Amino acid sequence: MDFLNRLQPLALLMMRLVVGAILIAHGYHKVWGGFHHHMEFVESLGIPGRMAYLSAGTEFFGGIAIVLGLLTRFFSFAMVIEMGVAIWKVHFKNGLTGNGGFEFPLALATIGFTLLCFGGGPWGLTFGKRAGGARKTKNG
Repeated sequence: MDFLNRLQPLALLMMRLVVGAILIAHGYHKVWGGFHHHMEFVESLGIPGRMAYLSAGTEFFGGIAIVLGLLTRFFSFAMVIEMGVAIWKVHFKNGLTGNGGFEFPLALATIGFTLLCFGGGPWGLTFGKRAGGARKTKNG
């Protein structure tokens, strides 16, 4: 099963591309046309309206950065927080699989947590010599 270990960089790339595309799609209309409505929605949840900038930015610009592999851990952390708030304030009351349930934001938060822990992998725009948060060990 060692061949599966060689596919780990591909798996991280696929996670980045998919979750980044989802975030971009969800953030696009908030940034380019519907921001006023998004801000009103955020305020209706009892959250200060200025936090709408963070959520829209996390989704759209964070999604772009995650696709590119740029600051993947930072934006993954922001995504985990955003999905946690979305579950808490919007989706939890609908149950796990009900209409508007929290299964989708929970899946996104889980993917974000995975990228937070493992980094974006070696294929992306990263700072430093080692991508994905890899560290040189004594034996490696």
